[in-house]
Amino acid sequence: MKEITDVSVATVFERYPEEYRKPLLAIRDLIFVTAANLTVVGELEESLKWHQPSYATKVSKSGSPIRIDRFGDEKIAVFFHCQTTLVEEFRALFSDVFEFSKNRAIVIDPEKELPVNELTFCIEQALTYHKR
Repeated sequence: MKEITDVSVATVFERYPEEYRKPLLAIRDLIFVTAANLTVVGELEESLKWHQPSYATKVSKSGSPIRIDRFGDEKIAVFFHCQTTLVEEFRALFSDVFEFSKNRAIVIDPEKELPVNELTFCIEQALTYHKR
């Protein structure tokens, strides 16, 4: 697990109840591992955007930012820029795997096992959005 160096990001994760923190940290790790496996992406910047942990390809500018957070009272979500076609593409491919929120998020039940392969694909697509 990559250490959280931004104090404000660390504080947000610390404030999540355990049942949300654990899967959100797993998604965070998946974002960093996926980025590390894509040479075009380069280093990710981790920060807060709208009080949510955000991951951006600041150096390479290869992708569209990804944010993660709780969603409603019982779910978590991976958010994508609403003016991209990302969620539309994911819905066409994975409507049997994920719930979606309009054109902005994949919604996940934190009590279920993360669909790692599908989520990795979605993260790859976001991190390379501007290079496709």
